[in-house]
Amino acid sequence: MSTPSQDLRPFTAAVSQESLDDLAHRLDRVRWASDIPGSGSGYGVSLPWLQRLVAYWRDGYDWRSFEARLNSHPQYRTEIDGQDIHFLHVRSPEPAALPLIVTHGWPGSVAEYLDIIGPLTDPRAHGRDPALAFDLVIPSLPGCAFSAPLSQTGWGTQRTAAAWVQLMRRLGYQNYGAAGNDAGSMISPEIGRLDPEHVIGVHVTQVFSFPSGDPGEFNDLDEAELAALAKLQWFMDHKISFNQLHSQQPQTLAHALADSPAGLLGWNGQLMTDDAMGERSLDDDFILDNTTLYWLTNTGGESIRFYYEDARAPRAAEPTTVPLGVAGFAGDFAGVRRFAERDHKNIVQWTMHPEPGGHYAAHMEPDVLAGDIRGFYASLA
Repeated sequence: MSTPSQDLRPFTAAVSQESLDDLAHRLDRVRWASDIPGSGSGYGVSLPWLQRLVAYWRDGYDWRSFEARLNSHPQYRTEIDGQDIHFLHVRSPEPAALPLIVTHGWPGSVAEYLDIIGPLTDPRAHGRDPALAFDLVIPSLPGCAFSAPLSQTGWGTQRTAAAWVQLMRRLGYQNYGAAGNDAGSMISPEIGRLDPEHVIGVHVTQVFSFPSGDPGEFNDLDEAELAALAKLQWFMDHKISFNQLHSQQPQTLAHALADSPAGLLGWNGQLMTDDAMGERSLDDDFILDNTTLYWLTNTGGESIRFYYEDARAPRAAEPTTVPLGVAGFAGDFAGVRRFAERDHKNIVQWTMHPEPGGHYAAHMEPDVLAGDIRGFYASLA
């Protein structure tokens, strides 16, 4: 018999019209930052980019359409380790489907994965072999969107992974897989570390294993590895400031993110602009789907605490051993294999796709990513 804290409570996204009217009112009254014409994007998110997105947010973007799309999938909330967790739970019509828990990162959300739900849960309807299908569990990270408000501190990679293990057990799954992007690429391997008897494999779009400082690690790097390091170096030189602030004083920024939707869009949008994506731009609706989720749930400030917690968490002393598959995409740093093998001893698939999926491949290249996930788990069977 389940206790009240273990109940799975059906959930429907239903934002009040009052909240949408308040958003529109705030967007009508934005006080714009000054800008120097021709100063370029090196200074950060540009005024023209933000003004264009705010205008569309105010007069063109349709939250109700996204809300309906989200509600077309079964959703639930449940309490785990004192925290309310929101998740989509989409079962496959195929009786032998493999359970797969899929985790997003920041500034993404469950919106990242809506485009791969169909191909993974119902391959027959998408022209794929129905012998491999998935029951998908797609949770919102603690402190993000409908997994809020945060009730405690400490919700970083390890605690989240432990909660996801509990979630899969609560849903009655014995053997399952894990997949993820961004923070999900850190959490998913930890699920395998915590529950190796039940996790058959882990699939990620990045491996965040970096040089240790030993000069010998750089001997005989091939062209692909050098290109990956160059991409990482560019990111460290031009984009890493958000990580430093999130890791040190997230609450200082939280006040601004809670009060200004334009400010939230500018801050979250720094990792969704053209220079962050590389070869191909994200569409405006995807940017606003994610940002509006944060705004309407007032989780802009709570979501970035993840970085603070992780910066203070102990690091695992031993490498993971559960089979790992990596799918990288053009426009994103996916990792350097020789460094990844230091932290993960059972890498069985490493594919660098030429498609410009960037950091949000589940949205930008859903068919390719779904195919890579299917190929990885098929190889384990």
